[in-house]
Parts: sequence; structure tokens; C-alpha cells
Amino acid sequence: MTAVLMTPRRQPVPWKLALALSVLLLALTVVAYWDTASAIVLTWMRSETFTHGFLVPPITAWLIWRQRESLSALSPEPNVWALLALAGAALAWLLGDLAAVNALAQLSFVAMLVLLVPALLGLAVTRAIIFPLGFLFFAVPIGEFAMPQLMEWTADFTVLALRLSGIPVYREGLQFVIPSGNWSVVEACSGVRYLIASVTVGTLFAYLNYQSTKRRVLFVIVSFLVPVLANWLRAYIIVMLGHFSGNKLATGVDHLVYGWLFFGIVIMLMFMIGARWAEPARVRPAVVRSHFGSLDASSTGRLWANALCFAALVGLPHLALWKVESGHSRTSGQLIEPSALAADWPRVAAAGLNFKPAFQNPSSEINPVFESQGKQVGLYLAHYHNQDYNRKLVSSANSLIGAKEPQWVVARSAKQAVDLGATQEAWRTTELRALASAGQSTDMRLEVWQIYWINGTLTASDYLAKVYSAVYRLLGRGDDSAVIVVYTVKGQPGAAQATLQNFLATNYQQINAILSVPQQQK
Repeated sequence: MTAVLMTPRRQPVPWKLALALSVLLLALTVVAYWDTASAIVLTWMRSETFTHGFLVPPITAWLIWRQRESLSALSPEPNVWALLALAGAALAWLLGDLAAVNALAQLSFVAMLVLLVPALLGLAVTRAIIFPLGFLFFAVPIGEFAMPQLMEWTADFTVLALRLSGIPVYREGLQFVIPSGNWSVVEACSGVRYLIASVTVGTLFAYLNYQSTKRRVLFVIVSFLVPVLANWLRAYIIVMLGHFSGNKLATGVDHLVYGWLFFGIVIMLMFMIGARWAEPARVRPAVVRSHFGSLDASSTGRLWANALCFAALVGLPHLALWKVESGHSRTSGQLIEPSALAADWPRVAAAGLNFKPAFQNPSSEINPVFESQGKQVGLYLAHYHNQDYNRKLVSSANSLIGAKEPQWVVARSAKQAVDLGATQEAWRTTELRALASAGQSTDMRLEVWQIYWINGTLTASDYLAKVYSAVYRLLGRGDDSAVIVVYTVKGQPGAAQATLQNFLATNYQQINAILSVPQQQK
């Protein structure tokens, strides 16, 4: 049966005009945010974790094409409220760009593309293709922030499973030792690749095979849990294979090959089981709209008004960014390495205190060692100015120890309130153990404390550091930021902490003055 819906004697916005303006604004947005769009594509090309991103836009286009009959029965009705959401997305992009947060800038860019649909075509059209629009967000290369937690969970499960299997284990951080050898949970063991791939494909599978929202949500949850659990089991099996084969199996490249093979089998089984509860597509009656009368000039005017507002809002963040950057100096002074801090903390040659944090491309850095009453403390300052996506303080590439051929491993990490004389601040505290391959005694350990300095404001949080950086830039105070790292050799329990506490309480004001000098030199 065919249902005929009678509409008022006014013709709504014609599809050809609405689509033409949509394509034009889509192209304008991509061109205006070309740096953000190209950064997304470059990540797809460089990272195996996000290679699936190349498939997301064509899949989105195909999913929308599947709805062409339903869409043809609808009429474009521009929605002014979508422009408010667009303003929020534009502001989020600006903050993300000011703080050089790739994920926020890229998510905001995709949100602008998605909001083009309700702004020009209306809410009815948006509801008809809401899943394809949402699926487009899988193109954003995001998710690696979960890597540290996933690595910790993998280590927890593997050690627990080994102990339950009767194998003695000594664990220190992400390193553990069993009778047959040493093992370490590294980034490739986190399972983040399996997780992102599973959730992306699982979400698409749920949409295409189920009709009820409940089943779709449940399958997406399963597609999240299964790869996490499978990765834990994979890690345990690989260690057991290495243990019982005398470390001849499941090591080196085989480690990764077995991992992907195991993951592929698990995901295939998940889809096979999920297909048993597949629901046939619902057959909806055809809908034909009958329109009478002349073109509705007010609707067409609203379309043009929304299109102009959309273009203005897309360009506004770039105008604001130009205004912010025009008031900042493009040069940066250098950190001055002092010969002494407090009178009883002179600079000395490092004697066995050989350590340098792995912070990439700072504008300036110093790494002196100071001594008082026979206690040596290393001070590392890395200052950043005119930060961008390739050079920034808070980055996954910046850490206490380098990812490639590290000389140290993390044995413990926590947070601790530290007295700075006039104030108290929470610092990150880390215990590092030297590796035998580094040419030092494996008994050598360092107590390391770290905090971020953002225009004089201190925080141990990556997220707050980004927020402070963006806010200070908007206020015209620039983006001068630094990391403060102090470290000393760990000896008797509590001695290293007491040494660092005394060093900071005595010398923080001088350290703050050192970091303030580059701003005065600009």
C-alpha cells in the first residue's frame, strides 16, 4: 500500500539548491581546515592502528546512499539551532588548536562536517541518516590515550594468570620475571589496535544486522569487551608458549603474528555468534509527498541565511587565531643555567647521576646537577614557546624515558603533595630502575619528580596543562610552558624523597625565576 501525505500549499526548499549549497560548504570547510584534515589522513598513512580510517568516508557515503529512497520523501528544512552547535564545535576547534590537542581539533572538524546536515537539510533528514553521520567520527584517529591503562590491565591479568598456573612471577611496573626469562608489556601489547578495529567493525555490523536499539547497543558493548579480554588471553598464551618452548616460540616477530592471528579468530567467532541473532530489515511502506503551489520564498531565504551563517562560523576561528597569534612574539629566549641555586646548592659535575628525560624539540633546555651535604639532585627544565602540533610540551612523544632502547624502566609511579616553600602542589613521582643493557648496575634506582609549569601555574595533569595553555593564549599571555623534573639516586627508604623535598622547598623560587627569563627576553 502506498501512503500519500498532503503538505501545505507551499513548496519547500528544492533538493538541488540545498545539495548544491551543502557540497559547496563541505568543500569550503575542508579547505578552511585543510591542516586538520590532512593531519587526519597522514595519521591513517603512518599508523597501522588507524589505517581503517581510509574506509570510513566511503562506507559513510554508501550508508547514506542506501537511504536515498527515504531521503527523497523528505524535504530540506534548514534548522537555525544547529548553528549554535556549530559555534560550539568551532570554539572547541579553536581551543584544540591553541593547545595543540590533535584529538579535540580533529573531532571538532568532523563535527562541523556533520552539523552541516541539520543546518542546511534539517532535523528530519539528519534523523534518517543519523548512524552514517555518527559513523564518520570513526575516521578521527583517537584512542591511543587508553594505551597506558590497557598495558597496565594486560600486565595485571598476565601476572595473575601465570601465578594461578603455578609459575612464580616477580613483577616491577610493566616488567616481570619468570624462571624461563624476562618479559615486558610494551605498547604493542596494549591491545589498543585490536580494540579500535573491533569497535569500528562491530558498530557497523550491529547497525546492518540488528533493528532494535537494545541489540545494537549490546553488540557494541561486546565488541568492546571481547578484544580487551582476548588481548589479555593472548598475552598469557604467548608467555606460556615462550616458557614451555625455552623462548623459541612466540618471541620476536612471531609475537605479533600470533597476536593478529589469535585476534582474527576471536573476532570472526564474535561475528558468527552475533549473526545468529540477526534481525531482518523492516519493510516500510513507500511514502510519496505531494506538493502544490509556488516556491516558498521564506524557506529558500532561510536556507541562504543558514548557509551564510555557516560559512561565517567556519571562518570565525581562523580570524580569532590570527588575532591571538598577531600579538605574540615569534622568538624565544634561552634558559640560563645557573652556577648555583641557594647558597648551599652549587652546581657540580654529575657523578653517577646520568639521566635525561626524553622531551622532544624544546625551545630551550638545561640539565644541571646540584649538590648539598653530599646529596646530588639533577634538575631538568625543558621550555616550550610557539607550540604547534610538531613541537609541544604535552605529547605522547614526551616522557621520562624514551620509547626506543630505554636505559631505564618504570618501577613505580604515583602522585605526592610537595612543599614548595610558599605553597604545596601535587607532583608526579616515579621510581626508575636501570637496565643492564644501559651499562649501569641494575641495582641503581632513581627517584624522579615531575610537574608542568604553564606561565607560572603548576599542574601535574596533562589535561589541565592543555587547558591552561589554551586559556592563557586567549588572554594574550602567550604559550610559554615548561616541564620541571628533579631526580636523585634512591638509597635508604625515604631518603631520596626527603632530599628532593628539601631541594624544592629551598630552590623552587629560583627555578621559577629561571623559567620566567625567556618571557622577559622576547
